Amino acid sequence: MTLFKIFISAFLINNVILMRFLALCPFIGMSTDEDKSIGMGLAVTFVTVLATCVTWPIYTFILEPLGLVFLQLLVFILVIAALVQLVEFYLKKSAPALYSAMGIYLALITTNCAILAVTLDVISNGYTFVESLVFAVGVALGFLLSLLLLAGIRKRIRTSPIPSFLKGPPILFVTACLLSMAFTGFSGLVK
Repeated sequence: MTLFKIFISAFLINNVILMRFLALCPFIGMSTDEDKSIGMGLAVTFVTVLATCVTWPIYTFILEPLGLVFLQLLVFILVIAALVQLVEFYLKKSAPALYSAMGIYLALITTNCAILAVTLDVISNGYTFVESLVFAVGVALGFLLSLLLLAGIRKRIRTSPIPSFLKGPPILFVTACLLSMAFTGFSGLVK
């Protein structure tokens, strides 16, 4: 599979939120405005790419040769948690407003199933290191795209006449379903 196909597949066709339904908590929680969405998307992008850069060699050169593949999940979670701590320290010092706006969702990156899914998918798909990085960037940018799309729609929802029984989370989930259905149109893009 070419790098372009890997990227498009991860970015649009198998979008981590809208097609695989992973990371719905930050999708709903951090899409209240574009700035929060961009901040969360960039933090997830950084952690996803860095986690892939660290976990691929650990698996390929340590766990697999030593027959310790059964430790894969534990090691990957520990690596992701450590990387999130680095992001948290950096944001606390360099962007305190974004750090406070992200609140609990920054800590939730540690348990973000999308990041763990990327590290596991890279191994199960048998990607090379470069293919792994392209896949990780595609997934992370797909995550950012999903957040920005919902943030833009939420801005319109605030000024739209919504029936009272749909206000709040119900309209968000209906909107997410419609976005997901729209993304199924990308399924024939790459063969």
